[in-house]
Amino acid sequence: MRFRDKVALVTGGRSGIGQAIARRLGDEGARVFTAQRGSDAAFESITVDFANPAQAGAAVDTVIERAGRLDVLVNNAGIMQEALAEDMPLADWERNIAVNLTTPFMLIKAALPHLRKVKGSIVNIGSIEGLGVNPKHAAYSASKAGLHGLTRAIAVDHGAEGIRCNAVAPGWIDTDLNLDFIESMPDPAAFRREIGRIHPVGRTGKPEEVAALVAWLASSEAGFVTGQVWTIDGGRMTKLSLP
Repeated sequence: MRFRDKVALVTGGRSGIGQAIARRLGDEGARVFTAQRGSDAAFESITVDFANPAQAGAAVDTVIERAGRLDVLVNNAGIMQEALAEDMPLADWERNIAVNLTTPFMLIKAALPHLRKVKGSIVNIGSIEGLGVNPKHAAYSASKAGLHGLTRAIAVDHGAEGIRCNAVAPGWIDTDLNLDFIESMPDPAAFRREIGRIHPVGRTGKPEEVAALVAWLASSEAGFVTGQVWTIDGGRMTKLSLP
């Protein structure tokens, strides 16, 4: 019960990795709020459209109004649109940057005064695509690399105030979206074997495994850990491709 009497806000907590994080924090005693478009029946829900970063502060305000404090902020909400740079409309680029980078900045900005009071923790959900790149992911990769940089900056600027900020960079995780993608392949079983082979551990990851790392980073057990980007990818980024 590492989060007994603590309050957490998880953006995009209704599904996928965010849902697993919200459940893990809740199971360990936290009062969990999730924020996303639409409602979340599993937790105290805040409806917000993060494509408009100006709405981010209202999500933090709602948590403070209802719970009176904020101990953990998890910036998980994100989007990905595929296009070559020359084919991507400026509006799509700006939307990716808004959701994946500007909104986390605005959430952190709104949360800092409250996190300062309790020596709280921030965990940003980045991506291995902030370290490497898949084809047609210019906007997504740029936004996640920026989020990794923001993580380090917040850690440096606010560490002396007792606020820690880390990021997690997941690789291929078996979210419903990714599982649906696999099932859309002509031979799903063959595709899963192939995707497994690029991971030294021989398989893809689970949302619960990401949640376990996030929970540790947010807890007092990681009290001397800040400004780091933690890759969780089954060794995928470590393995060189064959010549």
